[in-house]
Amino acid sequence: MPSIRRSAVAAAALAALLAVSATACGPSDDNAGSEPSASATAGDKAKAKDGLRIPDGVPTSLDDLKKWKDGAWRDWDNWARKASDFANPVIKGFWQPSRMAKAKDAPNTVSTQSAGEGRPATDPEPPATRAKQVSRPYHLNMAPVGKVFFDSPEGPMVCSGTVVDDPAHPGKSNLVWTAGHCVHSGKKGGWMRNIVFVPSYNDNGLPADRTQTAASREVAPYGVWWADWSQTSSQWIDEGAHTGNVGSAYDFAVLHVKPENGGGKSLEETVGASVPVWFGAPSADRVSSISAYGYPAASPYDGALMFNCLDRPGRLSFSPSAPTMYRIGCTMTGGSSGGGWFVNRGGKTVLVSNSSIGSNAHTWLAGPRLGSEAKGVFDAISRKFAAGG
Repeated sequence: MPSIRRSAVAAAALAALLAVSATACGPSDDNAGSEPSASATAGDKAKAKDGLRIPDGVPTSLDDLKKWKDGAWRDWDNWARKASDFANPVIKGFWQPSRMAKAKDAPNTVSTQSAGEGRPATDPEPPATRAKQVSRPYHLNMAPVGKVFFDSPEGPMVCSGTVVDDPAHPGKSNLVWTAGHCVHSGKKGGWMRNIVFVPSYNDNGLPADRTQTAASREVAPYGVWWADWSQTSSQWIDEGAHTGNVGSAYDFAVLHVKPENGGGKSLEETVGASVPVWFGAPSADRVSSISAYGYPAASPYDGALMFNCLDRPGRLSFSPSAPTMYRIGCTMTGGSSGGGWFVNRGGKTVLVSNSSIGSNAHTWLAGPRLGSEAKGVFDAISRKFAAGG
């Protein structure tokens, strides 16, 4: 657990680390408003006459839970799909360092030809910006960033995520921002399983081969946090794909988490920092630079270390009817998906996007611009737990 002094140092280091800026300070017209998307309210509306409706296959008794923990969660033929179907029972000791080390990246790449090149709302492909290692220990330099682990039909996988402010619980947030494809497979699938967040993963930067046998406190210094609810956009659920398409403009998600071993402190109190989300941030042509963070896991990276890219963003569009995405030059690969994109707003580090897709050649990354749909998703999960923790 961080001391009060360490918490203050972490927050100060975070604010000082990102010397990036946005050239405007208000939302643009096309992203104004804050009405929740369809998926933001579906979970609260899905009721049965005798109470909350439980999706088929989700454990509803002690016997069912034992079966789930013994491997029934691998029944992917029974894949919960709708926004209201999310379920993620805690399995203590499930994500050991050895299993974390074996998790593969969640690839989400697109060819230049299908990435909207030549469209009026798409700028020329940016030159590659080489990712740089983040200084260690991570909890003193980028405390809110960590890894998101989950199970998919292809096996254990990994993304990145960020602890974000929760207006319903100032200073005590349990919310994590990540990508939609890290929690839900989109149009052709459903919710991932066994979703957890590990803040400041591998805090001191052990080599990949040593993380497999390391003590839990070395790779998960602040513990393992299980998602007890997840929220993503209805657009991602209905249209999302892993090759990049119009659904990528809505490829964002928010997790509400709780500690695997219990305890009275929130995630934000435990790690010592969080960042606010800037909904309706300026479009790419009005932002001087963005810094993207994550744990790239595909070659030439191995998922053990945190990296970041700093670049001036351009625009990427898949459809005139969908919001235009941010795009930066960056060599980070899969595994960095879901990692936060940050700017400096009035001297404070804020999150404006997350890694969604990258080029097949790993020369650039793109992330959604967070407008009214993203704010609706965020507000819904914040309200859902407003009376609790």
